[in-house]
Amino acid sequence: MVKDKIVETLKAYKLAHQVLCVKAFNFHGKSLIGYVELTIYPLRADLKRIKINSKQCRIYRVLVNDTWESQFWYNDPTLEAVQDEEKARQCSLEAYEKCYNAAVKSTNPDLGNGEVTIRIPQECLPLIAEMRPFRINIEFSLEQPEGGLHFVLPNIDGTLAERGAHCFTYRHENSSRLWFPCIDSYAEPCTWKLEFTCDLDMTAVSCGDLLEVIYTTDKRAKTFHYYLSTPTSAPNIALAVGPFEILVDPNMHEVTHFCLPHLKGILKHTTSYLHESFEFYEELMSSRYPFSCYKQVFVDESYEDMQSFSTMTIFSTNLLHSARIIEQTIITRKFMASGIAHQFFGCFIVMQCWFDAWLTKGIAAYLTQLFVKKTFGNNEYRHGIAQYLKEVQEYEGQCGGIVLDPSTGQNNQYFSCFQPHTMSPTYLDMYNKKSMLILRMLEARIGATLLLQVLNKLQALAYTASQQKFVSNSWSNMLLSTNSFLKIISTVTGKDIQPFIDQWIYQSGCARFIGNFVFNRKRNVVELEIKQDHTAKGSLKYVGPLEVTIQELDGSFNHTFNIEENKTKFEITCHSKSRRNKKKKIPLMTGEEVDMDLSAMDADSPVLWLRVDKDMNLLRSVQWEQPDYMWQYQLKYERDVVAQSEAIQALRLFATPATRKALTDVLECEQSYYKVRIESSMCLAKVANTMVTSWAGPPAMLNIFRKMFGSHSCPSIVRQNNFSNFQQYFILKAIPMAMAQLRNMHNICPPEVVRFLLDLFKYNDNSKNKYSDNYYRAALVDALAATVTPAVTTVTITGQSVNSDLSSDTKAILDEITRCLNVEKLLSCYRHTVTVRKGGKTRETISDVNVSELYWLLEVVEKDPDIYVSYETIQMLSNNPPFKRGEDSLLNTEALVNRLWKLINCTLSHDAKLRCGVADFYFAMFGRYRPACLHVPDSFIVFNMNEKKKPAMINPAIVSEQMTDMFEEDEDDLPSMISTHVPTPVIPKDESIIVDVESNSPIKEPIRPMIEKPTSIPAFMGMHSRSESPQAPLFPQGIKRRAESPPPAPPPKLPTLVKQESASGEDSNSFKLKIKLGNRNSVEDRNQYISQPSVTMVTNSELLPPVLYPEFLRFARIPEEPSQTSRPTKSEIPNLSVLGGDSQSRLSEDSNSSQEDSSLSRPVPLTGKTEGPTSFHGIFSSSSSTVPTVSDSVTIATTETDPNKHHKLKKKKKKNKHKHKHKHKHDRHEKDRTRDSKDRFSVTGVSSPMVPSVQSVTSMSSIDNTRDSAPSSPEFEVI
Repeated sequence: MVKDKIVETLKAYKLAHQVLCVKAFNFHGKSLIGYVELTIYPLRADLKRIKINSKQCRIYRVLVNDTWESQFWYNDPTLEAVQDEEKARQCSLEAYEKCYNAAVKSTNPDLGNGEVTIRIPQECLPLIAEMRPFRINIEFSLEQPEGGLHFVLPNIDGTLAERGAHCFTYRHENSSRLWFPCIDSYAEPCTWKLEFTCDLDMTAVSCGDLLEVIYTTDKRAKTFHYYLSTPTSAPNIALAVGPFEILVDPNMHEVTHFCLPHLKGILKHTTSYLHESFEFYEELMSSRYPFSCYKQVFVDESYEDMQSFSTMTIFSTNLLHSARIIEQTIITRKFMASGIAHQFFGCFIVMQCWFDAWLTKGIAAYLTQLFVKKTFGNNEYRHGIAQYLKEVQEYEGQCGGIVLDPSTGQNNQYFSCFQPHTMSPTYLDMYNKKSMLILRMLEARIGATLLLQVLNKLQALAYTASQQKFVSNSWSNMLLSTNSFLKIISTVTGKDIQPFIDQWIYQSGCARFIGNFVFNRKRNVVELEIKQDHTAKGSLKYVGPLEVTIQELDGSFNHTFNIEENKTKFEITCHSKSRRNKKKKIPLMTGEEVDMDLSAMDADSPVLWLRVDKDMNLLRSVQWEQPDYMWQYQLKYERDVVAQSEAIQALRLFATPATRKALTDVLECEQSYYKVRIESSMCLAKVANTMVTSWAGPPAMLNIFRKMFGSHSCPSIVRQNNFSNFQQYFILKAIPMAMAQLRNMHNICPPEVVRFLLDLFKYNDNSKNKYSDNYYRAALVDALAATVTPAVTTVTITGQSVNSDLSSDTKAILDEITRCLNVEKLLSCYRHTVTVRKGGKTRETISDVNVSELYWLLEVVEKDPDIYVSYETIQMLSNNPPFKRGEDSLLNTEALVNRLWKLINCTLSHDAKLRCGVADFYFAMFGRYRPACLHVPDSFIVFNMNEKKKPAMINPAIVSEQMTDMFEEDEDDLPSMISTHVPTPVIPKDESIIVDVESNSPIKEPIRPMIEKPTSIPAFMGMHSRSESPQAPLFPQGIKRRAESPPPAPPPKLPTLVKQESASGEDSNSFKLKIKLGNRNSVEDRNQYISQPSVTMVTNSELLPPVLYPEFLRFARIPEEPSQTSRPTKSEIPNLSVLGGDSQSRLSEDSNSSQEDSSLSRPVPLTGKTEGPTSFHGIFSSSSSTVPTVSDSVTIATTETDPNKHHKLKKKKKKNKHKHKHKHKHDRHEKDRTRDSKDRFSVTGVSSPMVPSVQSVTSMSSIDNTRDSAPSSPEFEVI
């Protein structure tokens, strides 16, 4: 496996200690200067080179042991992913991903690679031979960084400290190389000494313990000295410098908080709950916090809301809040708890390589969810798990499976899953969520207690290892891998979970169940039918236990079935019988007994409802069919919030009065979970829109809102705000949003609803409320916006709009929103949430944007100073692209393709996350292959790739169907043919015709109309016009091989490349050429072809390089009339060029020519006379070019062919048109002798050293054979 190659790679050295010293920061110039010092322990006596990672940094010199200066090389292929010009012109995402993956792999430190290669000086080799450590000192600077380090300089007056200028580091996985040279691998932990010198009014915060702060001699700067004794890998090192205000946690003195000026008040409230998170994790795992200190830094314009590093976490200032804010409190506490969980797994215990990332990420997220369960309750925890499960299975169903450990080679995405820098950001987000869900499944498999014991064991082993001094493998227990995790589980629990790992870790997808049931009254059993959908995208074939819960009249019962490959039907024996006219309380799963109205259910059935996998112990999706009354019972009486959400989702399809009543009852029930009540309101709006013709009474939820929140004396006026009951507060926000979705028969929001929403603005009073109403007012603004529907405009014949004026309701909405904007300008609220809403346009609105607006958004992605804004913008565009592949749009232009291609290919080379986000956007619109909107030159020839019964022919729009027979060659015989007059397009001057056989997809652009006129086949291609020589052979006959047979091994040993003696005694080379046009259906077929060249015919202004012209003559087998021996004129020599996909210089290098420069400027003339127009099927230029003559000459000689034999062969070809798959080997030698005697030419007088030999031509073919070709390219065989 690939993983074994990475893990078992024996590195020649080991990193023990590193010093990072930054001597100065320049905020105005956005730069820094410093040095690093790496202490290396050699593991091999022959160590001669060291590879480290460094991007963007300017390295001045490298010293070994502060004495010997060392040579170094820098190479970063990720700066431009696709460097081949031909592939870059194709703009194919598939080619980009291959090249980018190879570039990232070439600098992957886990494979021993890096951007900088340092040669060990000769003076240091004796130390290495003695296996003694040595130090490498690298002096570097960083100027105007585009990633890794972000400078924030507010555009206001004052000093840097007064302006709040600061800088901080960020990462996308392992990307510390962006701001200092290092070995950027999680598998290389070491101890650290960190020194940072900054201005007096600045504070430098970094990892480890702060030892001292030393002022410089001029008292203008100070140096912060940190030391990190716990071995830590380079990706977990961070830095933040700014005029921070410092707050020591009053409950835990080891914890320190940092924020920007004037934010200390809300910082104190935000962090007041942090000590409870530490206590929870330490008590849960029975393990102490692994580091000696912890720091929280809140910065502006952060890359993400939270990023954890060793002993510190960098947060966004948007997470700070006061005591008056409700919503942000929940979000911030979850983020802060997640930051501490990552200190245990992710910073202290790290992944061994990327294939083990699911462990550290999954365990940290699993611990965070346990904290949520303890702090916010079981309902919040289960609802969050169900939401994660839904998101993951939907993503896998739409975009393909997520494989947690891709070491087996499984990959269902358009990008590589072997390295995080090549993966989609959305994929990574789903990867983290799936990792957490798999840990929950493991908890159900071995038990929660045993799983926590395993985590405690991991912490204990890692802490013991961290206290030891450096030995080559002493810190290995701080690296977590899948194999070590399995060993720990086996040691602690005695259980083998290898089958579980094989099914859920090494495979992608989730189980997809489709089921229903029928009650058999005679046998009193429930007959279940549970199937799996294996054909769906992102599905997994599950074999194992599945739990089914049935709610009967006498209680709830669990049944476990073993899902097998072919078994789909199961039976459940009911514990109760049907009741008739008997009232008795029904016990629920929680032990509660309730009264139910059983009039809606089947009188013969005791089953109330069924559920599959109620505890979400599987990664699955379930499509369960049962009657609507069962979903209604499940919604009203089931106490599990996940079951209620499932029922609400199912009831969207049952718009009945009973459904309306069930949803209304849940919405009014104060004992129900508030998120379930919110979902009920949204579902009720959808049901009301479906029942619009039969709906009776006021608009849905209007009376419910007035009953819950209206004044006692006047229900139409809302009461004063009092948000002390948080659940009621969230319902107060949700009901107006749901009512805004209501529509009448004309698909317009009812006027009563609009007036109701405007009255909520009018009577909103928050004067006596201790909580802020900014989020409530923001929800009302969103509700007003949702009431607006597309206007129906009547347009007259003259183009003038009849009802162009806005309606009164729309004018009132605009007036209210304008008022909110004015109030926000005078009295701004928390984070401007009322008028500045986080979110994106819907796809309908984005599809209406013009080119300038789309380019403006791309400008934001590329150049916005806030990195978070750039990333969020590209995520919105990816989720809602203006068009999708295959759709017609005015935005689908070549300019857009080039703009996006430039972004992903080179512009965003220093931000892998943003780069992959743009690649997602590119993929959503254009797919993996060459975009169809790219300009197709007029010189392209379109081949019909859909025809399978006969070889693909040139498009009849370009070449007449009369030419079809010329391409239908018999497999057994290649007879000579007499050329006939065929209609051929006239190519304008200075135009070129290109046959592109390497494009990834057939060219679908229409070819512009071309004038056809009859012409003859040129003589120089071996085809004579009828006026010249009817007996001349069309193509030479030669030995051929089957298409499915492999090509000959070395090109010089080809049996057809035999040196033959000409009639004149001169040596000449004879080639047999066969071109087969068709589709390639498999990789094996592609590997059987010798070359796949692109054939380009140059224009009149270009000349054929002489190094290629004689070889073209050999391939073309140009015949000549025996009587024509005079030199041709300049106008009679065609202008040709055969290119193998590379440039001419590349071909010249591969040839045996020793005069490359002159070969590109001097052609070799052809001796002989050619008559008739030089136009062949629209491929070659119809006008001849002037070719300068040289002293050397090429003589072309041909022999006549028996016309009777040719006629017989032609009849045989037509007779056996579809029976040419068998080759008669017994007469092959006789045919060869006949062909050799009748069809031979000689090349004489060529003494120029620029003419390549036969071996040079074959080497060019072998070079072309190594190039990738598209699956849809035509097939070529050179024999």
